[in-house]
Amino acid sequence: MPRIRIDAPAKLNLHLNIGERRPDGFHDIESLFLALAYGDTLSFEIPSRESAFSSEDTEIILDWQLPWGSAKDLSPGKNIVNQAVSLFRQHTGFDKKLKIVIEKRIPLGGGLGGGSSDAAAALLALNRLASPEGLVSDTVLVEMGASLGSDVPFFLQISQNDTHSIAWVSGRGELVQPFVPPPQVQNLSLVLVNPGFPSDTAKAFRLLDEYRDTCKAYPDSRLPTPDSLLPILSGSPRDWPFSNDFLPIFEVDFKRKKTDNGSFSVYSEIIDVLRELGADFSGLSGSGSTCFGVFSSQSKARTARGLLLKRWNFVIETFLLAFRNIQWYNIE
Repeated sequence: MPRIRIDAPAKLNLHLNIGERRPDGFHDIESLFLALAYGDTLSFEIPSRESAFSSEDTEIILDWQLPWGSAKDLSPGKNIVNQAVSLFRQHTGFDKKLKIVIEKRIPLGGGLGGGSSDAAAALLALNRLASPEGLVSDTVLVEMGASLGSDVPFFLQISQNDTHSIAWVSGRGELVQPFVPPPQVQNLSLVLVNPGFPSDTAKAFRLLDEYRDTCKAYPDSRLPTPDSLLPILSGSPRDWPFSNDFLPIFEVDFKRKKTDNGSFSVYSEIIDVLRELGADFSGLSGSGSTCFGVFSSQSKARTARGLLLKRWNFVIETFLLAFRNIQWYNIE
């Protein structure tokens, strides 16, 4: 029976600038995405006629690899992998029954693009299951992915060349300019810390809009030009000018409302602790809830991870995706 296993890497936003709200309700972004050598793994199988199978065309099994969460958190209606399968079926006429197992390691609502990466992996795997050469072109896959979520095109494009594990992303997220990271960045260690709760992206954007409408404040966090990225990244992380427009908004909301039992304030706490433990740069990924530290020293990163695990359950040391043997396809 045909079967494909595919890795779905996480990402982090090293920099995130949010533009004003557009007439269509979305926001333009300028962001520096990094694909990580850490993520989910999905397997896709077309069962044999003799094997037992549910009455549904698509059966999705969640193998939860995190210290929290359960299958109910990815119900069919909310599961973007199910949406990707439905979209692919509608677009191509592919009608084979499927059994999908998701080994879930990326926290939900963690700002690491887990759902988008899973959706991209689903489109890639289905395209190969439907035809060894691919039923539709990469361009069509990217167009399909953009309709599923703003981050999906990034994962689809880096799958075409995983040495391009950094990209300048703009527009809604559909404009992706991948490039090869400089050697200095390839050797950095990244420590991810999730405080154990998800961040609601829609709520984060509402908070941002409310703050800007009330205060008439639009912080200038834009980088000079995308061309300036390579010289910046080639320098010391201690000198990086990167920032995240959501982080100060979360702190303002915490001080104003004291909501979520202080959940927003924990971001600054984690970021400060990462710096105290030797991170050359630290920040918040996406709209939260995962924070990260960038370490020039792998030994310091490992020591930091051990200490951080005494306070938070999800602490991962990882690297850039490039040259780390992520397996996009393993056809069995």
